[in-house]
Amino acid sequence: MLTYEEEASLLASLQFGPEDGWLSSFYSCLIKKYEKENVVEAKFRELEKEKCNSNTSDPSFFCTLKTNTDLLACKAEYYHQCGEYQKCFELTSVLLEKDPFHLKSTLVHLAAAMELGHSNELYLMACNLVKDYPQKALSWFAVGCYYYCIKKYAESHRYFSKATSLDGTFPPAWIGYGNAYAAKEEGDQAMSAYRTAARLFPGCHLPTLYIGMEYMRTNSFKLAEQFFMQAKTTCPSDPLVYNELGVVAYHLKEYNKAVWWFEKTLAQIPSPLSEMWEPTVVNLAHAYRKLKMYNEAISYYEKALALSTRSVSTYAGLAYAYHLQDNFTAAITYYHKALWLQPDDHFCTEMLSLALADEARGPQN
Repeated sequence: MLTYEEEASLLASLQFGPEDGWLSSFYSCLIKKYEKENVVEAKFRELEKEKCNSNTSDPSFFCTLKTNTDLLACKAEYYHQCGEYQKCFELTSVLLEKDPFHLKSTLVHLAAAMELGHSNELYLMACNLVKDYPQKALSWFAVGCYYYCIKKYAESHRYFSKATSLDGTFPPAWIGYGNAYAAKEEGDQAMSAYRTAARLFPGCHLPTLYIGMEYMRTNSFKLAEQFFMQAKTTCPSDPLVYNELGVVAYHLKEYNKAVWWFEKTLAQIPSPLSEMWEPTVVNLAHAYRKLKMYNEAISYYEKALALSTRSVSTYAGLAYAYHLQDNFTAAITYYHKALWLQPDDHFCTEMLSLALADEARGPQN
């Protein structure tokens, strides 16, 4: 419910004794991780180092916090925020093996599983949670996540709604409730859920981010941009916010601005890039192509192909960039690859015919 600045101010106001430095560091890891990547990771290292440098003579006491469940749960949250869902899922899987009743890890595990599309894992988690904690919002949130993952949105918003009725101060349920309506393109209900979440949880940037996405879905790009900027003010480290600002700029035909936002997005993501960020790389390539910077566009299309070889958009964009450079042979090759993935793609079919005709004519004087 507090903003990052309010949390940091509260932490700074606390008085710690000289021997309690590790506790101050631990609290700093518990608050929102809206700082730059190197700052957050330095906090984790500092905490482990302080504990390791304890003056105790008992060797078994050294480095105990490196495997502390609460600290590892904080790391999992950080991975999720950075979009490193696979790393997050692997870490929470280990945590829940050690402590199946660690509910903070359970929440992050559910969120990562949903992003990765692990419906079987969600089903098992939901069954166990409903059996063990039938009165907790988290349990019914898990059921909602499972139905959302298998695209049964009517059932998912029913269970997200049940979670909010059990605990109206549980932010993920409100976000899920809005997302389930948004998936069915029921914008008014989605907006209502997001606005409720934004009112109840002013320190969370996700409601304003999703409000912006809904405005963008209805082509209200200027309104969407306002909400994305608001989300950026609350959480300046979420790469998804920068990506959405880039998409808005692209739709407004502000291609230089779009390139700037997409590059900012990639700068926020820890290396190496995961496959989920392939659309951002493709968007950056599209923006460079619109600016007629074809070599830069081709470079980013190739980077996107290194992340995923199953994207029609990437092959089509790469083919078109080569076509605009009059490199018809390369263009034909990539149009064919796009059509192999999607044989009924009208753009690639039409452009392939033009490229074949252009190549047959040979170089023009």
